[in-house]
Amino acid sequence: MLHWDLISRNRSSDLTCPAAGGEFIQQIDMDGRQVRFEWSSWETGKSLGMKCLTVDTGAMRTVLLPYRGMGIWKTWVQGIEFGWQSPVAGPVHPALVPIGDPSGIGWLEGFDELFVRCGLLSNGAPDFDSNGKVLYPVHGRIANLPVSELKIQADPQRGILDVIGTVIESRFLIYTLELESRIRFHVGSSMIEIQDTVRNLRSSPGSMQLLYHINLGQGLLEAGSKIIAPLKRLAPRDPRAAQGIETWNTCQGPTSGYSEQVYYAQPLMDKDRWTEAMLSNGDESLGYSVHFDQSTLPVVNFWKNTSALQDGYVLGIEPATGFPNTRTFEDHHGRLVHLQGGESITFRLKLEPHVGKQDVLVAKKRIESLQSIPCSVDREPAAGWSPAGS
Repeated sequence: MLHWDLISRNRSSDLTCPAAGGEFIQQIDMDGRQVRFEWSSWETGKSLGMKCLTVDTGAMRTVLLPYRGMGIWKTWVQGIEFGWQSPVAGPVHPALVPIGDPSGIGWLEGFDELFVRCGLLSNGAPDFDSNGKVLYPVHGRIANLPVSELKIQADPQRGILDVIGTVIESRFLIYTLELESRIRFHVGSSMIEIQDTVRNLRSSPGSMQLLYHINLGQGLLEAGSKIIAPLKRLAPRDPRAAQGIETWNTCQGPTSGYSEQVYYAQPLMDKDRWTEAMLSNGDESLGYSVHFDQSTLPVVNFWKNTSALQDGYVLGIEPATGFPNTRTFEDHHGRLVHLQGGESITFRLKLEPHVGKQDVLVAKKRIESLQSIPCSVDREPAAGWSPAGS
């Protein structure tokens, strides 16, 4: 086993980074095949000072963002980019994202990634008190917090490289939640495996939410792109989404003035409680699958935002502990995750790009085999699922 500490935390000193001030590049021989990783910095614009870790498995190149909650910026397979073109033109340094903005939506000034976590204390719409003060900002804080520890472990015999980062979200006297994320790469593979363990570090009970925002744009997303997922039930979030319920799973091309549509769903799963949702392009020659363990991620949300390219043309697949409503609403309906002092919970996902019709077809058949019963589609927002439900 090979091991590197890129960031280590000494409790008696500041964070230290051996790679500060320059690049750190390492190439590993894994039974005759090469895996390469590079630790480097951005030097311009709102990315100034941001460090990233690029991992190249030989089949895929991926840029990780340890300074943005262990997110994933973009990934490339056979020269094809998977991600989206956000108008914020990031990745944005967290110091420049006004999470505490009175509007409650300052988070959107940093939204740029393929893969971003929403949580940990809250993960949905901004929540305000009776005086209009923000209680919980949109999508929470974890995506704008840097790692306190970052290490790489490589097992050449098994062809595995793990990137392990620890992020702590806390407020003195209120809560302390620790995220330990293990992102696994396989030599010669384009699959990414993610295992996140969230621990309540306080001695007293606490609660949390977590939503994975996986965002796909131009290239894969186009007129005729389709969401393919095995679902038990699906409902629109609000009247705007209800307008498109007949075509909820198909996408249109870039459309100026388009207003987002969001759909909430309960997926079906296999015997191991895993499920899969995929976005494919119009002719099913490209796709992107999100596999997730439904035992801790019981719902999935679909976010359609097919606006003009310059406005952020994107579709999101979002496995989650609950729906992206206000924390207050989700708490009222029993969808918060409760942890005793010292208790932890683990979330598992796999991200899988598909290049070529055969690869997409295999994934499509795999997903369709899980559709054991017809999906129940609500034409209006569902009571208990959305504040707009009757």
